[in-house]
Amino acid sequence: MKIRNVAIIAHVDHGKTTLVDALLRQSKTKISKETVEKGDLIMDSNDLERERGITIFSKNASVNWDGVKINIIDTPGHADFGGEVERVLKMADGALLLVDAKEGPMPQTRFVLKKALNLGLKVIVVVNKIDKPGSRPDWALEETLGLFLDLGANDEQADFPVLYASGRAGVAGVTPKLEEMKDIAPVFDTILKEIKAPEGDVDGSLQMLVTTVFADEWKGRIATGRIYRGTIRAGQEVAHINREGLVSKERLVSLMTFDGLGRIETAEAQVGDIVAIAGLPDVTIGETIADIANPEALPLLSIEEPTVKVTFLPNDSPWAGREGQFTTSRELRERLYKELENDMALRVDDIAGGKGWIVSGRGELHLAILIERLRREGYELQVSRPQVITKVENGVEVVPFEEVFVETPEAYSGVVIEKMGKRHGQMADFRLENGIAHLKFTIPTRGLFGYRNEFLTDTKGLGIMNTLFLDYREDKQTWSEKERGSLVASDAGQTLLYSLVSLQERGTLFYGPGAQVYVGQVVGEHSRSGDLRVNPCKAKQLSNMRSKGDGGTEHFDKPHTMNLEEALEYIGGDELVEVTPKNVRIRKIILDEAEARRLARGIKN
Repeated sequence: MKIRNVAIIAHVDHGKTTLVDALLRQSKTKISKETVEKGDLIMDSNDLERERGITIFSKNASVNWDGVKINIIDTPGHADFGGEVERVLKMADGALLLVDAKEGPMPQTRFVLKKALNLGLKVIVVVNKIDKPGSRPDWALEETLGLFLDLGANDEQADFPVLYASGRAGVAGVTPKLEEMKDIAPVFDTILKEIKAPEGDVDGSLQMLVTTVFADEWKGRIATGRIYRGTIRAGQEVAHINREGLVSKERLVSLMTFDGLGRIETAEAQVGDIVAIAGLPDVTIGETIADIANPEALPLLSIEEPTVKVTFLPNDSPWAGREGQFTTSRELRERLYKELENDMALRVDDIAGGKGWIVSGRGELHLAILIERLRREGYELQVSRPQVITKVENGVEVVPFEEVFVETPEAYSGVVIEKMGKRHGQMADFRLENGIAHLKFTIPTRGLFGYRNEFLTDTKGLGIMNTLFLDYREDKQTWSEKERGSLVASDAGQTLLYSLVSLQERGTLFYGPGAQVYVGQVVGEHSRSGDLRVNPCKAKQLSNMRSKGDGGTEHFDKPHTMNLEEALEYIGGDELVEVTPKNVRIRKIILDEAEARRLARGIKN
């Protein structure tokens, strides 16, 4: 069978998408003129992916090399998008593992590689970025072998083929000598040599596993997946076996295979190929498309459970409906449940009374990306403080724990250890290498809430922190609310420099002069515990008397503008993040101070 199905695995920013671009270009794959002129990364086609420099959504591409069709599956590199990783690896027979020649294998590499090894995929190691200053390919290779052994790779998996490459330059070779490399062809040649063609009975009854679902304006719901047995033909009647095992008869209205970055209509496709089909209105991820005469289901895709949840609410702030296109609870509910069709790691549950929804995901970044996508699509909403999802095992309540991997200059390692200790983190490893401290901690997931920005401040922006879900354990620690309170607007209007200059002594401000605020909106972080109601709109009293300080200049510090992720990390239990297409604001759940006090007294009594 002249097909190879290959997944690309790498840590964030190790050059995975750049290498895929080189493979597509040098195989003379058809690329749109607009993409070529922009010089864009072909596979990172989503705006959020371009901005953050990470792959969020898995994608398919196909190239032809020496008469063999190679299906390339681009996988996310962040553990929060494990739902994407787990299902797309099901389509592959082998994988390219990219490792940075300077940094070596990183924590997120560990997560995806473990999944690939568990599935028995043949892995080709590509030591990338050998042209990077300070690269050390021999060391990176040695560390990679250690990672394979640590993850329990068998003898065959540990004896992996090795390539060296510079994805940016579009060259690769079997030795780390950059001057001897001519093009990217060694990658293709190694794929054809080392990764087996897919196996399966071409004459058997049809079995196809759906791994991705998306909507098309003209063809409706399109399901992408791999054929595990038999042949599929355009227009044929098929059996759709859903997650409950119920079988329904459907007719395909379109059958497509991948060609380059696009999809093309085809009359038929055989076992081992990756195809996209249309005509099944209710198909979802993990279900089976089978022969109508012999409907046999493939094993359902099992995805690790979410660990973090937030509450989504319709926007009811004083400015609700001003900045968004979709503002009603009905529109927001429809959009959230539509997302479930594409994201297997997401959960959405209605709150009794129709007040909102509890949305659960694999981590803060997973949920923050979803919220960011909603606001860019024109939705208004409010989001509560993230909380960990607890479970009961053997009569004991357990919570998610994470492994935290930190790299920081030695001078800042002390403050990191101190802060992690305060958050009930236990240090499992510490080593120094060329003035850089490498630390490993085990910590409850809850202990990481709100720490990322603090970590960057403590390490002067030079620290790198990666997290990986570990397991569920009992947590006997006691947790307190955030140490500092908020500066809350007591008056509505436009912020004025006169009032802000005096308020900056009370804490860190989130707004400069000229911003519109409403009563109950959080305008800054208090330097002490407890909230403080302030008036950022207070104007200077005018008189015909000249005061002693007139004519002097007072310095106003640049305000700290909160982005979405920072806002989610910052808020307390009595606060919400208001998200609109134009703004991210923090507000109190109860806007009026007097009402909040009355409710507080009622709760205490």
